Amino acid sequence: MKILFRIGALVLITAVVFATLGPARYRPHAPLGQDGEHALAFVLVGLAVGLSFPQRRLRVAAATILLIGLLEIMQLWAPGRHARLEDFMVDAAAACLGLAAAAAIGRLTTRLRGSISR
Repeated sequence: MKILFRIGALVLITAVVFATLGPARYRPHAPLGQDGEHALAFVLVGLAVGLSFPQRRLRVAAATILLIGLLEIMQLWAPGRHARLEDFMVDAAAACLGLAAAAAIGRLTTRLRGSISR
């Protein structure tokens, strides 16, 4: 099951990198506004990465936030894009929310497995 989460996480990360650094005309637009789009994308990334690597939650969270910052900085060199602290804050908070949801799902499934095996 982890392999499916890891493949999904890789696909999501690739899509987010393309949407962040690629031409704006190819970026999907949702009726959520810019911050809503960022939040949705990074909640999904955080959830997928958190479910992919449940035994390394703290390292995964640190790496995720670091890579989000790097992605934001890389926009300085992408034509027509701009790096903003607000975007980084929204993206990092949303990814942490996704990571927390993955941790909660992991605890819940562990509890359910324990109660079923009794």
